[in-house]
Amino acid sequence: MARETLDENEKPLIFMGSSKKDLWKFPEEVQDAIGLALSVAQFGSKHPSAKPWKGDGSGVLEVVEDHRGDTFRAVYTVRFELAVYVLHTFQKKSKSGIATPRLDQAMVTSRLKMAEQHYKEHYGKS
Repeated sequence: MARETLDENEKPLIFMGSSKKDLWKFPEEVQDAIGLALSVAQFGSKHPSAKPWKGDGSGVLEVVEDHRGDTFRAVYTVRFELAVYVLHTFQKKSKSGIATPRLDQAMVTSRLKMAEQHYKEHYGKS
């Protein structure tokens, strides 16, 4: 999924918190689909399966993948000029229909703030 060197015009992919470890727990087919969508984002485009994440403003997107009756999500931001941040990856287990659990929503918001701080520290911009 991640390479040692980046191609020209490719932004680094930075995983916040446990998002990378959590992604590795997904079925291989789901990892591949999410990995492809993230790779497209690294080159400045939007994969057809990516859609806006509700609640944290523009530049935050999610990829939803269904696999054998389960739903997996990856939430990332392209808000920053020089990097793509993966904020949260999780298996949706909502008991309230299609609504995303509040804990997962809060995790995205928290990690977005962490990503903003990381970007300022490493790239000197906001």
